[in-house]
Amino acid sequence: MWPHDPVVVIGAGPVGQTTALLLARWGVPSVVLDRRPERDAVGSKAICQHRDVLDVWEAVGAGRRIAEEGVTWTTARTYHRGAELFAHTLPAAGPSPFPPFVNISQCRTEQVLDECIAAQPLVDLRWGHEVTALARDDQGVTVRAGGEELRGSFAVVCTGARSDVLRRLLGVTFAGHSFDDRFLICDVRADLPHWATERRFHFDPEWNPGRQVLVHPCPDSTFRIDWQVPSGYDLDAETASGALDTRIRRVIGDVPYELVWSSVYRFHSRVADRMRCGRVLLAGDAAHLVAPFGARGLNSGVADAENAAWKIAWVGYGRAPESLLESYHDERHAAAVENLEVTTATMNFLVPPDEARARHRAAVLERAATDPDARALVDSGRLSEPFWYVDSPLTTPDPERPFAGRPPRGQAPAPGPGVLVPDGPVTLPDGTRTRVRALARDGFLLLAGAEADLDPVRAVAAEWRCALVSGYRGPERDNHSRAMWLLRPDAHVAAVLARPTRESLANALARATAQAVPPRRRTGDGVLPAHR
Repeated sequence: MWPHDPVVVIGAGPVGQTTALLLARWGVPSVVLDRRPERDAVGSKAICQHRDVLDVWEAVGAGRRIAEEGVTWTTARTYHRGAELFAHTLPAAGPSPFPPFVNISQCRTEQVLDECIAAQPLVDLRWGHEVTALARDDQGVTVRAGGEELRGSFAVVCTGARSDVLRRLLGVTFAGHSFDDRFLICDVRADLPHWATERRFHFDPEWNPGRQVLVHPCPDSTFRIDWQVPSGYDLDAETASGALDTRIRRVIGDVPYELVWSSVYRFHSRVADRMRCGRVLLAGDAAHLVAPFGARGLNSGVADAENAAWKIAWVGYGRAPESLLESYHDERHAAAVENLEVTTATMNFLVPPDEARARHRAAVLERAATDPDARALVDSGRLSEPFWYVDSPLTTPDPERPFAGRPPRGQAPAPGPGVLVPDGPVTLPDGTRTRVRALARDGFLLLAGAEADLDPVRAVAAEWRCALVSGYRGPERDNHSRAMWLLRPDAHVAAVLARPTRESLANALARATAQAVPPRRRTGDGVLPAHR
């Protein structure tokens, strides 16, 4: 039984929903507060859900449903001034049960997660509760919302981009910048079967000169179209004049269509200086804002939620010291900084901030039409990928598996400490067949090769409540069958023990739960050194 007050989750968007559901998996009750009177079920918003996020959602009963309803686009086509430069095919799913990506509207994703919450007695979702005060102490937090005061053992702030009040209450800064240009979104329903599995990116088309257009397929024959537009763009005026209809038809052609939803938004690149304030954690857009090219917003927010949930559970149950919460900032702030770096590079290519980079972009796009080597320089967004905790204070490094840096686009790094473990089938002693990641998300997991000596580690694994599975073939081709792979509750590799002993496993588990952490390596602003 959870021995404390519930966790207060502020914000009932996908990140807050995921946080509450994952806490419930660990038996942790939560109260979810949202200032809105009810769910705003309109618009596509964040549409690209990564395979690894679907995997997280499967742990709470939503992953397969969202994947089955979503559209899997398999080909990314890139155009310049109407001519196709190249097409990229996403890799196959491999051992994962999920496709690389699915497109589905954020509002539908939220509906599926709401259904999971409705079936979960440990989650208390309250609408119309705007948090106006938040105080924290060594034992928890006190919030005022909806005219009442609520006590919580921990709090997770998931209130999205407009979290200025709560960040100010916590003394958190949100440095960065905003882009001048706006982006117009239209959800258009039309019969375009030849576009159903393709993402189309247009650089400088004649019907949006000097700017970009992006087209994504979505369920129900709906297509999400994003236009880069000037800062003074007026959607209402363009709708009234009929110019919006002309704009849409220049993309889809002379076919019947229904305009389902439209909106104008502005891109921001910002990150909070702190993602942990005592027993309060910031997650999702409340902690970081990035341009959406590469789908690193919602996907990164779900990774925040998973990281926060298991660490709150371990601290609350007394399985780890409160310093484990500091590793949430270490790991997820480093992830946010990297996402900022990647998306800023994309925006500098899409919207060059100076003449030199404008000339570079023009030259790259001209060369890409005939030079395959130039195509790798065309930056329309590096697709979302999990952050690799190779520099985390919780990760035990392995000199035999050094991290080689960021791999080429579309590829995963070699398996090793800090990396999200490659998925694959595993058979339990009772004959049950499951997946490595599904098993890992039940707690700490030790996977032992067929020739590994289990005797030295059995007692340690039992003492630390670490599940032990033998006969694991491992994610490496050379199959170090004597090795053991220690996985965290978020399926990241905490350590690889080539010659496991009682002491080496105990040290790795102590380090992975912040009970034996080496001296912190920080730069002046509190960010772990860049590792890629």
